[in-house]
Amino acid sequence: MDWSLYFILGIITGIFGGMFGIGGGTILIPLLVYLFGLTQHQAQGTTLAVMVLPIGLLAALRYYWSGNVKLNIAGFICLGFFIGGLIGAHLVQNLPSSLLKRLFGIFLLLISIRMILGR
Repeated sequence: MDWSLYFILGIITGIFGGMFGIGGGTILIPLLVYLFGLTQHQAQGTTLAVMVLPIGLLAALRYYWSGNVKLNIAGFICLGFFIGGLIGAHLVQNLPSSLLKRLFGIFLLLISIRMILGR
C-alpha cells in the first residue's frame, strides 16, 4: 500500500480529531478495517500506536493557547489511560476478531444514540 494513502488518512483523522476532540479511533479504526483490510485487533493496535506523542501535541497546544486545556485533569486522564490501555489491550487479545468488531460497533452505536438524543 502506498504510504501517501496512510498519510492522507492521518490528515483526515487529525482534522476530525482536532475539530471534535474525539480519539482518532472512532474514525481511524473503521477505516483501517473496512478500507485497508486490517483485522479489528490490528486496527486497534495501530490506532493506539498512532496516539503516542507527539501526534496530538500540536492540536493540544492550539487548544491550550486558547485556554481550552485543563492540564491537571489531562494529567490524571493520561495516567489512567496509560494503565487502562494496558489492561484493555490485555483483555481483548484472546477475543475473536468478529466479537471484538461487534463490541466496538455496539460501543459506537450507544455513543452516537446518546449524542443524537442529547442528555
